[in-house]
Amino acid sequence: MAEEYQILKEGQEDVLRINAEQWSFVPSIEGNSVVMAKTVDYLVQVPSAGRIIFTQRRNYSYDYEQTQMLVEIANLYKMLIKQKKILTLAEIASKSGSSLYLPGWQSKIQDIIINLLRSDPIGAYIVLRRIIREEKIKLNKIPLNLASSQQSYVEILEYVYNLLNKTTLISAAKPNLAAYGVGDRSLYSTIFKPIITPDFMFTRLMAQPPLDGQQLDVYSFNESDVTIYNVEKDIKSLYHLIPPEFKLSEDKYELLDLARGVLAEHKPREEEFLEPDKMRNTFFNIGRDLLQELAEHRDITLSFEELNDLANILVRYTVGFGILEVLLEDKKVQDITINAPIGQTPIFVVHEDYDECVTNLVPSNEDAESWASKFRILSGRPLDEANPILDTELIIPNARARVAIIQRPLNPNGLAYALRRHRDKPWTLPLFIQNKMISPLGAGLISFLIDGSRTMLVAGTRSSGKTSLLGSTLVEIMRKYRIITLEDTLELPVDALRKLGYNIQQMKVRSALTKGGTEIPADEGIRTALRMGDSALILGEIRSLEAFALYEAMRIGALANVVAGTIHGDSPYGVFDRVVNDLNVPRTSFKATDIIIVANPMKSPDGLHKWRRVTQITEVRKNWEQDPLVERGFVDLMRYDPKQEMLIPSNDLINGDSEIIKSIGGNVKEWAGNWDAIWDNILLRAKIKETLVEYSNRIKNNLVLEANFVIDSNDQFHRISEIVREEIGYLDSKRIFFSWEEWLKRKIRMRQF
Repeated sequence: MAEEYQILKEGQEDVLRINAEQWSFVPSIEGNSVVMAKTVDYLVQVPSAGRIIFTQRRNYSYDYEQTQMLVEIANLYKMLIKQKKILTLAEIASKSGSSLYLPGWQSKIQDIIINLLRSDPIGAYIVLRRIIREEKIKLNKIPLNLASSQQSYVEILEYVYNLLNKTTLISAAKPNLAAYGVGDRSLYSTIFKPIITPDFMFTRLMAQPPLDGQQLDVYSFNESDVTIYNVEKDIKSLYHLIPPEFKLSEDKYELLDLARGVLAEHKPREEEFLEPDKMRNTFFNIGRDLLQELAEHRDITLSFEELNDLANILVRYTVGFGILEVLLEDKKVQDITINAPIGQTPIFVVHEDYDECVTNLVPSNEDAESWASKFRILSGRPLDEANPILDTELIIPNARARVAIIQRPLNPNGLAYALRRHRDKPWTLPLFIQNKMISPLGAGLISFLIDGSRTMLVAGTRSSGKTSLLGSTLVEIMRKYRIITLEDTLELPVDALRKLGYNIQQMKVRSALTKGGTEIPADEGIRTALRMGDSALILGEIRSLEAFALYEAMRIGALANVVAGTIHGDSPYGVFDRVVNDLNVPRTSFKATDIIIVANPMKSPDGLHKWRRVTQITEVRKNWEQDPLVERGFVDLMRYDPKQEMLIPSNDLINGDSEIIKSIGGNVKEWAGNWDAIWDNILLRAKIKETLVEYSNRIKNNLVLEANFVIDSNDQFHRISEIVREEIGYLDSKRIFFSWEEWLKRKIRMRQF
């Protein structure tokens, strides 16, 4: 027989979980006096409870504030029970010398304390107030020999009344007491509002919208509904999510519950997690067949779509990541943060349109531990006291995300998570132009540098868009060239580019934060890549010892293919300081860097909004010895102007004072010694990318800016350039652009995008 209740620990909070599976009534504190009385009895035994959860087909969860109201009542009840004189009225009897009034007094007080106080404390308060008023009236009319005992009786009533009057529950009820009648539960419904979730979903979800919330936005995705609220008490917006599992009918819920119970008997082996796509597909097929059989057995008709929806929910809450998957399916969610101690604070997200938001979701310890176990298995990396940090990735059918997990001893309160959602499709430079992250000229310059096979670092602070910008440069590499990527956490859009026809090889190396393991170190991975033939080399992030190998690759790869990576740093000198002083790369080796692109977040004056912007494109010259900042080793080609809110060219770039660009031109017959021709080609590339954005806005279709079409556009640009050069002997920008725009118009007219 199942235990009546359990005490679970979530962070520093004790959770009272009450098993109501065998109850013949819904476990509603606000709606049922028996449930309230039972709950008070449990709280007498567990006064430390900070939250109450009833389990009965669904989970009914009462938060800390609601629980504390009942804890106060339980403590009051326990104290009064111990004061035997109140229940026996021995004191009154001894003073009265008569038992004329004793039986009535004793039964009234016993009923109020033993029964009404537990099941209807508001009713007990009302009854006490009425009896006190009545007994005080009687006090003036009874014989003097009985007045003393009558006074004692009134004092006892007032004693209990005053104690009850000080409780939080009565304080909350006072504004509405005028219309209250004993036995009426409607007032409790305004005070106690449980969070009701499916019993397979441990995450708490506050389904009711905030009473003081101002609705800012409403949208849906994959059967989930999102409402964004502005809440007066918080500077952050509220991201209010209702997932599809909260919209199930009772029949569907029952099917799902039965199927989950059957599937729970088959726990996936660790080796099955090594092929997550195959495992999910297997569980989906098994779950769908099982749901179909259960539906037929119960004479429930389900359409094909309904069956698939239920099977997807079943997979999500068995071998999947539950509510995390629902959040990641929202393309507007960029970051997800789950802080320790788990269960005491809601999930936070960074929203594409509303920046930092608090959600209506509160995860549980069960969720956190389950996720940690799955991430350990999926990544093959440790997560324990010796290795309290885990960097990995999560790939589900509709989303990809980078995952960072910390635990004890680094995090004294246990597990905490940070997830960064990757865009479903690769970023492109035209998309960044539309989002104002970069100017058309900046995009044209980067395109020119990529084709010129320069070595570059994309730098920036956290959440500056470094990896996204690096991913957009991959789209600028012609598909005729091979690309090798190296990452410790898979973030670059390799799979998408492979599907788009790229000759691309992905390599995963050991995280700099991981001790030991079967993965090879990043520096060995880079040296291995150099032995795999002529390829562009893209390093996800420079963190540690791989910096030496990267600069070896830069020196070898110079003038052959692009070598690029990301690094933390808010300026070119910040990158130099990080590489030379922190990572101990020799100064002379740092000169192998040709270009540093800096991306940083910019904030609005009110501090409420921020935007990602490319703030610098800087070349690294080679004629310095000790300090590139002092010896003019850094020359800005473009720099962000906050007044114009735009990346603008420097005088050095306009006047042709760029050693890197001249070096690129020196390898092309038509450009050697001809700055005007080089500059004209950069402007042509900028104009093409700007035109893509203009046409996209004109036809109101962003598919023109997505990688699929942008890659076709880049290919066409190169083909047309070759044709024009063969026809007239040089690259005529006007003819190239005219032919390219005719191609673009034809594609758009035929809607081939």
